Amino acid sequence: MTAARPIRVVLAEDESILRDALSAYLATDAGVELVATATDADGAVDLVERLRPDVAIIDVRMPGGGPSATRAITTRAPGTSVIAFSAYDDETAKAEMLAAGAVRYVVKGQSPGEILDSIHSVAGRG
Repeated sequence: MTAARPIRVVLAEDESILRDALSAYLATDAGVELVATATDADGAVDLVERLRPDVAIIDVRMPGGGPSATRAITTRAPGTSVIAFSAYDDETAKAEMLAAGAVRYVVKGQSPGEILDSIHSVAGRG
């Protein structure tokens, strides 16, 4: 029996420390492959459109806006599931991201394990 291919992920986060820390943590899971990172909405949309990852983690308040990036991703790469990633447990932002097409809303203060669980879950492997 062959192992399932890793879940391909694009991470869009403008804060370099957080982006680097989450990138390093994702690398610890053999079932996840971080294929690219972006620092703004336009970069995220471009990467997702070109690379067609399984999951895109989109910062809600990155330059260019998480909601606009999410709308573009769900239109241009409908096979990619979007996880909204926010520093705030804000019902308005959550509603806006879910309306834009995100399938999950994760608060940055959650444990890295919960973020990995979310990736596996939205990719249908959790």
